[in-house]
Amino acid sequence: MRIQYALAIVGLSALLAAPAHAQSIKKVGDETHHVLKQTGKAVKQSAKDAGSATHNALTKAGNKTKETLGDATGIHKVGGDVGKAAKKVSGTSKKLGAKTKHGVKHAASDAHGELTKAGKDTKAAVKNP
Repeated sequence: MRIQYALAIVGLSALLAAPAHAQSIKKVGDETHHVLKQTGKAVKQSAKDAGSATHNALTKAGNKTKETLGDATGIHKVGGDVGKAAKKVSGTSKKLGAKTKHGVKHAASDAHGELTKAGKDTKAAVKNP
């Protein structure tokens, strides 16, 4: 009887101790997860900061080089005859493309209008013989 009583006590103790043990494991897992997440975010932020600093340094160096070359040649912007010709070609191609597009759109719109009218007329004829 004493052995059964002792085994019952050990069994109940194990059952009651299991949830507490599981909760402590979950808590440790959660804490580990949060630490790793914070570390990952810090690493990403430091990489972003380094990339931003590099980008800014390269931008400054490029602008300084352009300014130096501009001072040496006396040309700071593309202009004159070359700029005017480039603008004219660009404007002509844009206008031509827009006219072509509008022609297609108007033709499609006219066809849609005719089909809509024909459909409505047919519907009216079928509805009122």
